[in-house]
Amino acid sequence: MPEAVSRRTVMRLLGAAGVVTGAAGCGAPLPDAGPGTRAAPAEEAGRAGPPATRPAGPGSEARVAALLEKLTLDEKIGLLHGARDPAPLGQAGYVPGVPRLGIPDLRLADGPAGVRVTARATALPAPVLLASAFDPGLAREYGRVIGREGRALGQDVLLSPMVNLIRTPYAGRNFETFSEDPKLTADLVAEVVRGIQEEGLVATVKHYALNNQEQGRTTVDVVASEQTLHETELRGFESAVAAGCGSVMGAYNKVNGTWACENRQLLEEQLRTRWGFTGWVVSDWDATHGTAALTAGLDMEMPGGTHFGAGLRKAVADGTVPVTALDRSVRRILTTLDRFGLLDGKPPARPARDAAAGARTARKVAVAGAVLLRNVRGTLPLAGPAARGLAVIGPTGGVPFVSGGGSAHVVPDRADGPLTALRARAARAAKDAKVTYALGEDLYGRPLRAAALSPAPALDDRRVAAGRTWTYEGVLTLPADDEWTLLVHYTGRRPAVALDGKEVFSAQPGVPEHFAGGLLGTAPDGLTVRRRTLRLTKGAHRLRLTAQGGAAGQRFRLRHTSGATRAADLDAAVRTARAAHSVVLFAYEDATEGRDRTTLALPGGQQRLVEAVTAANPRTTVVLNTSSSTTMPWLAATGAVLQMYYPGQEGAAATAAVLFGDEDPGGRLTQTFPTADGVHPVAGDPVRYPGVGGRQEYTEGIHVGHRWYDAQRVVPLFPFGHGLSYTTFRYEDLRLLPGPGGLRVEFTVRNTGKRRGTEVAQVYVGPSPDLRLDQALRVLAGYHRLTLAPGRARRVAVTVEPRTLSSWDPARHAWVLGTGSRTVYVGRSSRELPLRATTVVREAPDR
Repeated sequence: MPEAVSRRTVMRLLGAAGVVTGAAGCGAPLPDAGPGTRAAPAEEAGRAGPPATRPAGPGSEARVAALLEKLTLDEKIGLLHGARDPAPLGQAGYVPGVPRLGIPDLRLADGPAGVRVTARATALPAPVLLASAFDPGLAREYGRVIGREGRALGQDVLLSPMVNLIRTPYAGRNFETFSEDPKLTADLVAEVVRGIQEEGLVATVKHYALNNQEQGRTTVDVVASEQTLHETELRGFESAVAAGCGSVMGAYNKVNGTWACENRQLLEEQLRTRWGFTGWVVSDWDATHGTAALTAGLDMEMPGGTHFGAGLRKAVADGTVPVTALDRSVRRILTTLDRFGLLDGKPPARPARDAAAGARTARKVAVAGAVLLRNVRGTLPLAGPAARGLAVIGPTGGVPFVSGGGSAHVVPDRADGPLTALRARAARAAKDAKVTYALGEDLYGRPLRAAALSPAPALDDRRVAAGRTWTYEGVLTLPADDEWTLLVHYTGRRPAVALDGKEVFSAQPGVPEHFAGGLLGTAPDGLTVRRRTLRLTKGAHRLRLTAQGGAAGQRFRLRHTSGATRAADLDAAVRTARAAHSVVLFAYEDATEGRDRTTLALPGGQQRLVEAVTAANPRTTVVLNTSSSTTMPWLAATGAVLQMYYPGQEGAAATAAVLFGDEDPGGRLTQTFPTADGVHPVAGDPVRYPGVGGRQEYTEGIHVGHRWYDAQRVVPLFPFGHGLSYTTFRYEDLRLLPGPGGLRVEFTVRNTGKRRGTEVAQVYVGPSPDLRLDQALRVLAGYHRLTLAPGRARRVAVTVEPRTLSSWDPARHAWVLGTGSRTVYVGRSSRELPLRATTVVREAPDR
C-alpha cells in the first residue's frame, strides 16, 4: 500500500539516514578560529516544542462529546458559518457561540503584519521583510506580538500566517508571505504559528493551496503534479501543521480541477490522514461552492451561511449530508477551542496591550530584514559630509509608508515619515547638518485652480452635513491637451464624480474599496483616496459631483496632478539633489490584495525621477519601499540601493539607523530579482501565468524561484540570499560530518573588515545521481545568522535534515532519500558559494 510505504520511508528518514563524508577540498583546516569563538547551534527551526496549549486527551474528548449530545441541530449548524456581529470590533469575521453551553463567540481578524481591527495596533513590518532576516527565533517573537495583541483587542482567531510561496513576482500579496523557497518558508511559518498560539490566539494558516496570484484567484484552476505540490507549496503547510496550527484556510482557486475548499485529496487525504491535522478548515471569504464541501473536509464557511446555513440544514434533512459529517466538523471546532481553554466556562483572561514592546519588536524586525542590494564608492553608511549635507527626495520620504493594502493593512499606533527620522539622526551626527527635501512626485494632488472651474466652488475641503446631499455641476476648462490624474479624498461613502457624463472613480470588479492600497489609498490626514489617470483634451469638460452626508456627515476634496505639475516636481527634485552632498531617494510600489502588478518597474514617473536625480548627484541611495522584486534599469547610476519593503510603524527609525550605520543591514533576499519583465520563471508563457481559459499549469515543476534560474542558467539582477554588509566576511574550513538524522555541515565565518557586522551563511545541496526524478541543481539546505566583531571568527554548524536530502516519488507517493554522491555548497547567496565539498549519502539499514 502506498500509505504504508510512505510511513516506513518517513520513519527511516527521520530516524537514521546515514552518510559517509568525502574530502572537503577547500584547504587546510584552521587550528583555531580565533578568540571568542564558540560553537554555533545547529540551524534548524522549529525545535522549541509544541504551542502552549493543553493536549487533547480523554478529558477533552469527554467534554466535547458531552457538548455534542446537548447541541441542537440549529446550534451545530450555527457553529459552522459566520454571521453578522452584534458588537463588531472591525474584525474580518464572526461566529456566534452557544451561551447556554458555555461555547463562546469567535472573532476572526486579519493579521499577516499585525491585527487588523478598527482600533490601533502595532503595525509590524511585512512578513517578507521578517523573512529577510533568516531568523526563526525572530519569527517566533513576531508571532508572539501579534498573538498577544489579538487577544488584547478582543480576537480569538488570527487569519495568518500566509504560507503560499512567491511563485510569480507580479503577485499582489507577495509582501504578505515569506519566500520563494520552500524550506525557508516552512521554517519561518512554523515559528510564527508557535508565537501566535503561545499567546492563546488560534492561528489560521492560508491559503491552502496554490493561491499564488490575485489575477483570477476566485476562478482559476491550478494544475500541478504530485511531485511539484509536495516539494514546493505543501512543505510550508505541513510545517504549520507540525507546529500545531489550530486552523487552516482553504483557498479560492481550484487545484487539479477541484475547488480547494472541497478538494478531498487536499483536505482529507493530505491534511488529515498524512499530516495528522486535528483542527478545523475554514473557507476563504465566499470561497465555498456548495454543501458538498462539508463532506469533502471543509468545516466552516465564511463570512456567512450561504451554503452552510439553511442549505446545510436542508441537506441534512434530506440525507444529502449525513449527520455524522456535520458532527465531525463541529467536533473539530470544539476540540480546538477546548485545546485553547475556551470551553472552560470562564475563558482565559485577555492581556493588556504592550504597545512599547510591540514597537521594539517592529523596529528590531525592520533593521534585521533590511537588505542592502548595492553599495559602491563608499556611499553608505552616511557619515562626514554626507551626514551634514543630505537631500531627501520622494513622496515616501515625507510621509510614513507602513504597510501594503487590503487585509494586511493595520492602523498603527504611530508612524513617522523618514524625513523626520533622518533630520533627527543627522542633527545628532553634526550640529550644522542640513537636510533638505523635495517631493519628486505628488501622490495626493493639488487643489483645482478656481480659474479652471465655472462656477468656482471650494472643492478642496468640502463638508456635507449629516443627512444632506450636496451637488455641483459646472465646467472644467483645460488650456492644453494633458494627462491628468484626478483624486478624490473623502470620509464615509465615496462621492460620485462624473466627467463628461462618465463616472471617474468607478468600482473595480472584485476589489473592495478598502483594498485600494496601503499608501495610495489613504491621505496623510486619514481620508480615503481614490485616483484615476485620464488623457484630457484642451477645452471645456462637464464636471458633476454628488456627495452624501450620511449619518455622520462627510468631508471630501477633489484634487489633481497634471503633466505640468509633474514636470515642476521633477525640476525641483533635480535642483535639490544637485545642491546637496548626498541624496536619499525613496521609491515606492503600493501593492494590495485583489490585484496583481502589471510590471516589475517602479510605477508612475519614478524611473524618470531616479534617472534625473542620479544624473544630478551620483551619491544617491535609493530606498525601496516595494512589495516584491523590482527591475532597475537605473541601477548602475546609483551609489547604493536599500530594500526595506513595507517596514511597519517603526520603519522610519529603522531606515535611518541603517543608512547612518548605527545598525548593519542584516537582511538577505528571500526572492530572486530578475533583470527584466521577460526573464523570470513565469515569463513568456501565459499558461504558467496568469493562465489561459481559466486554467493555469505549474509546468516549471519543482523549479520555483532560484531553482529555475539555476536550471535555466539565467543570471538574475540579484540572486536569492543576496545582501551586503558594511563589513566583509570570509568562509573557511568546510567539513562534512555524519549527524543524527542527517548531515552536519561545519565551516568557519570570519569578519575580515573593520566594522561589526551581520552575515547569513547559507548551505545548499546538489542532486542525487541515484534518483530518476526531477531534481534541482541546488536546494537550500540550511542557514545561520551570526554577528561578528572585526577580526573575529565563528565555527558554524548547520544540520541538513533527511527531508532536504529527499525527493517526492509520485510512483510511491512517498519521500525517497537521495543517495549517492551529493555536493554541498556554502556561501552568502545562491550564486556566491566559495566553499564546496562532496559526501556520499547512504540509506540507513532498517532496524
